Amino acid sequence: MYSLSQADLDVQARARRFADELIPHEPAAELAGGEVPPDVEAARKARAMELGLYAANLPAELGGGGCTSLQQVLIQEQVGRVTNALAWVCATPPGWLPAVATPDQIERYVRPAARGERDECYAITEEGAGSDVDAIEATAKRDGDHYLLNGVKWHVTSFNSADYAFFQGKLDGGEHAGEHAMFLVDLPRPGVRVVRTPAYAHTLGSAHHHPIVAFEDVRVPATQLVGAEGDGMSFAYEWFRFERLMVAARCLGAAERLVAEMTAFASERVVRGRPIAELGLVQGMLADSLTELFAARSLTYETARGIDAGADVKVQHAQCSMAKLYASEMAGRVADRAVQVFGGRGYMREYAAERFYRELRVERIWEGTSEVQRSIIADQMRKRGPGRLA
Repeated sequence: MYSLSQADLDVQARARRFADELIPHEPAAELAGGEVPPDVEAARKARAMELGLYAANLPAELGGGGCTSLQQVLIQEQVGRVTNALAWVCATPPGWLPAVATPDQIERYVRPAARGERDECYAITEEGAGSDVDAIEATAKRDGDHYLLNGVKWHVTSFNSADYAFFQGKLDGGEHAGEHAMFLVDLPRPGVRVVRTPAYAHTLGSAHHHPIVAFEDVRVPATQLVGAEGDGMSFAYEWFRFERLMVAARCLGAAERLVAEMTAFASERVVRGRPIAELGLVQGMLADSLTELFAARSLTYETARGIDAGADVKVQHAQCSMAKLYASEMAGRVADRAVQVFGGRGYMREYAAERFYRELRVERIWEGTSEVQRSIIADQMRKRGPGRLA
């Protein structure tokens, strides 16, 4: 099915094996508020590396896995079957960076990231600028051989475990004033401080907090600029395309597990002498869930194949939005049905249905809300015509 090659199937099998190893540890992580002992996290990271699942998106010549986009989707789909971010140890360092990094940046950031020695976070979102990145107010001002960075960033995922950040700001002065620029900021660094760390609906691994972080006159060398002044938005768009496709992939995995678990439960749960899987209303929820999963998987795989075949970048942008939009909303509907099928058990934190119900909600928000995805798709339909996109 899905015309996967033997190499694809091998990658998929390794990722599935890893996910199966992690799933039994979910309830303990959930009841511990997501906290995972550092030695356990390190052992899981080593296992991901052993299986060839770490940095799969980086070129092999730089120490990464050199996987195709489809293979990256297959990996993320399988690890998406795991709750509590336990599978986030299958890290995907910035795959867009090698093409624009200086030789020094390759040696200090890309290669160490591929080896699992460095971890990044993205400081882009702000209180008044979420999906609309152009609305950011953070600034970067040239000062001799340095830049001064200022701004308050929200939802800086994994800041607490990162040793460098991508900071995006608007240029204050100069030829490119008002345009975007992106910088590599080593952490910790003077002027960078956590304002507060909010509590969220999910209980993800202890390495993945989402604090509000202030950058106050943070002085960085000009050599830390990524690409050129004015290029910042293009890098953000490339990162978004990748992340939206990976969100879609993880949603496939979550939905697959939910479908399997609610089908098994409905077949075993007997009410008045009959398994509830024989009841028409329950059958409808099962059938709708599997049908939508099949559709979302087909869309996501086809999008990945298009990227591998060199599809026009604007087409990729729209199709990644389509995959993210449909898969994230599909997974949310499946999670809601799963809770309903499990009944009271579906409301217990020890059950995957309850955890996915909370965890999947954010997939319709981060990396661009569903509403933003619809706007992107409609805009490309207008500019290129529907036939180019589907």
